[in-house]
Formats: sequence, structure tokens, C-alpha cells
Amino acid sequence: MTQTTSIDSLRDYHNPSSPTTVVIGGGPAGLTAAYELGKQGWFSIILEKGDRVGGISRTETYKGYRFDIGGHRFFTKVPEVQALWYEVLGDEFIQVPRLSRIYYKSKFFNYPIEPWNALVNLGIVYSFLSVYSYLKIKLRPLPVEDNFEQWVTNRFGERLYQTFFKSYTEKVWGIPCTQIRADWAAQRIKGLSLKKALINAFFGSNDTKTLIKEFDYPILGPGMMWERFQEKLAAQGSPVYLNTEVVKVERVEQRITKIIVKQAGKISEIKGDYFLSSMPITALMRCLDPLPPESVLKAANGLKYRDFLIVPLVIDKKHLFPDNWIYIHSPEFKVGRIQNFKNWSPAMVPDPDKSCLGMEYFCTLNDELWSKPDSELIQLASEEIVKLGLVDSLEEIEDGTVIRQLKAYPVYDAEYQEHLKVIQDYVSTFENLQTIGRNGMHRYNNQDHSMLTGLLAAKNILGADFDLWKVNTERSYQEEFVTSSENSYQKP
Repeated sequence: MTQTTSIDSLRDYHNPSSPTTVVIGGGPAGLTAAYELGKQGWFSIILEKGDRVGGISRTETYKGYRFDIGGHRFFTKVPEVQALWYEVLGDEFIQVPRLSRIYYKSKFFNYPIEPWNALVNLGIVYSFLSVYSYLKIKLRPLPVEDNFEQWVTNRFGERLYQTFFKSYTEKVWGIPCTQIRADWAAQRIKGLSLKKALINAFFGSNDTKTLIKEFDYPILGPGMMWERFQEKLAAQGSPVYLNTEVVKVERVEQRITKIIVKQAGKISEIKGDYFLSSMPITALMRCLDPLPPESVLKAANGLKYRDFLIVPLVIDKKHLFPDNWIYIHSPEFKVGRIQNFKNWSPAMVPDPDKSCLGMEYFCTLNDELWSKPDSELIQLASEEIVKLGLVDSLEEIEDGTVIRQLKAYPVYDAEYQEHLKVIQDYVSTFENLQTIGRNGMHRYNNQDHSMLTGLLAAKNILGADFDLWKVNTERSYQEEFVTSSENSYQKP
């Protein structure tokens, strides 16, 4: 991990002959934007609240073990982003076969769906009723697709929705599927259907992003990518300040003038010409000075997030199971997903005779799970992995730790579109401010789309006129690009 740069050293980097861009957030979006500007000779200052770059795409470490915050595949059909990955990381990628399964009612279902595996696990009667349910909805689809339940049911039928979608989705979001907007399903599983899954299973055809068979992965985890970005930015003369919290964003009418930050208890101000923000858009609105109109603050207060914690467990066993990760749909378990980090990259585990699992729990700040002491969370995770049959006994579990992640997932509830539109319209009135990335736009972007928002924002500063809000909409998520995706994002 690169050492924190002291805010006192800012004067050593400043280049008065170049406009200054202040980037709030050192995740994929912010680092990409600053790097693109640096390649054009523009100076940037990157401010990161955490102790390392990467945001939720970072790689954490514990006693030599490396683990991701959720697991991040490097697969994209956005050519500009793929080019950046190889430009920055070069040959430090490995090719990883994708293998994941679903655990439901004491059975493991292959994913993507394999008909015979599903038939054996579900039984002939339930399988027949599932096919009947699918054909029935195809003949008489639900007339409205406002929420997640309606969207999925229209594509899979009610029984398969109940089996493979409902329990896990409600575990992730903590609210009923009827309160989750259909937008989230369209974004995350667009193009996936029972028909396509069956064609893929029988004939090997696969054009659905969700069902890729292989992906690139940095040998030491995704954080390796963002650490390389940080090094290249330093070489360009653009510093990254870690452990630096933005406490105020000062404006004169609709122009940002400076940022007030706190680092190691010291308050400093940073002036700039352009400003990019990937901090949670709700926090950005509350940091503005003067504050925005009451209607904007009300909209910011209406946007919600789902938080997340991961309990990495060190297991005294060389091999456990072949999956990269397993989804736990059974509601009797609190764990939502399990990562097997050794199967992402053997280099993530320092001892080849050990394994490291990441037990992922979806929660909300100050709820029962979030508030448990680390020791109780490690005990819970240990007991659940044994009950799942993935580890033989508690004696095989040598060690564990806990990492908590606030605001991991922007919630697509029934009111979010209305609230977000108010904020989006307000931000668009600023002359020198753009919001980027997952939390900066309150959009469930993968890292490739977050990077694309940063890339396009940088190009806007350089004179282009792209609409960042078109990135990862239903239209753009199809990713039917030939050589460039930029035409998809031009403003009318």
C-alpha cells in the first residue's frame, strides 16, 4: 500500500500553468478521471477518505492474506476501459475460470443453470411445475413491470422467481422485492432469461454478460489495479491524499471555489478550477456551503444505502470447494455470499496449505448484524460455514477478521428515481462540478461503468460534452459497441 501523502506537501505538486482539478474519492471513477487528465498534461489533486485507494474495489490485507470487498471480475465490453486496464496493469493479470453455485434448501445448483442439475435438485414434480409457471407467464405476462418481482416473474415465471431470486434479493436489500425498482433488475441481469440459459446449457452459446465463463483478474487482487493508478498519478505529478476527509465544499452561487478537508486532525483548504466527486451524492449535498435548497436536501435525505460487512476466515485446509463464490439463498442462513479467495488467485493466500473464505453479510448501519462485536461475527461466520457443510469442523478455522463497508449499495426503492432526479437537475446547474462513480451518481455501477463515468467526465473538462447519466442505463448496458462507446453518451 502506498504511503499517505501529507496535505502539507501540496505546494510541492502545484503547477500554476495547468488548471487544477480536485477529485473527491480515490476509487475507480476518480482515479480514472485524474489519470486521463494527467495524460493530457492537466494537474489533479485526489482526496480519499480511506487508508488506501480503490473504494469498494480495494483489496484488504490481514496477516498476509488478501481479500476483496465483494469480489471484482475484470470483464467488460467497454473498449476504452479494457484498454486502460491493460495500459495500467500490463501482464499482471491472470485468467480465471468463472465457477459459482447457488445454495438453496440444502442443495447446490450450478450457475449458469444446467437443466439436469436443476432437475435432480428440484425434483421432477417441482421442475414440471416451474416449466408450467414459465409457459403460463409467457402466455399472459404481468401488464406492469414497476418492481423487481414483476420484472423477474415475467422472464422466469413465479416458481423460479421464488426459488432463485426472491430470498437472496431480499437478504441483500433488506426490503421486499415489491419495494425494489425494476431498474435494478434491468441493470444487473438484463438479457438473462430461462430461454437463453437453456440455449447456453445445451448449445454452448453465451452472449449474456452475467454468464461469462472466464475473466481477467489482477494476480494480487483488484486493489493492485488502483495502486498502480496511484503510482502513475504520482509520476504525472498528481498527488493522492489518503485519510483525507472532505468536510465542506464551498460555492459561490453555482460555482465551486474550494474544498475544506481534514487530515490527521488538521483542517486545510484546497482551491481548484474543476471539481469531480465520487463521494456519496447525499453527503456531497450536505457538505455544500451555502447549503442547497430545502427540496434538494429533502431528496438527499430520501436516498438510501445498504451497507455490507465481510468476515474473512482462515481455514487450515488446502482445498475446500472449486467455486469462486457461492450464493446462499436459503433464508435460515444470514450469510449472503461466500468468496473463496484462493480460487480467484492462489497469490491471495500466503500459505498454499491454507484457504481463506470471505463470508459476506448484507446489513444496515447500526442494525443487529452491523452492531455485533467482531468476535461474535467471527463466531457466527464460523458456525454457518460448518452448518453449510463447506468446512468440516470449527477446529479447522484458525483465524478471522471483520471489515465493514458503509454505503456499499445504492438502494433502488420506490422513491429513489424521484429523489435522484431532483439532485441530478440541481448538480447540472453547476459550472465546474460533475459527479461520477457508483456513489457519486447513486447508481449500481460495476467498476467498468464507474471508470467510464470518470473517463467521460475528464473528457468533458477537456472540452467534450458527454452525458454521464447515460452510462449504465438500460440502453447502454447492452454494450453493443464496435470500436467506441462514446457516441452513446453524447448530449442531444
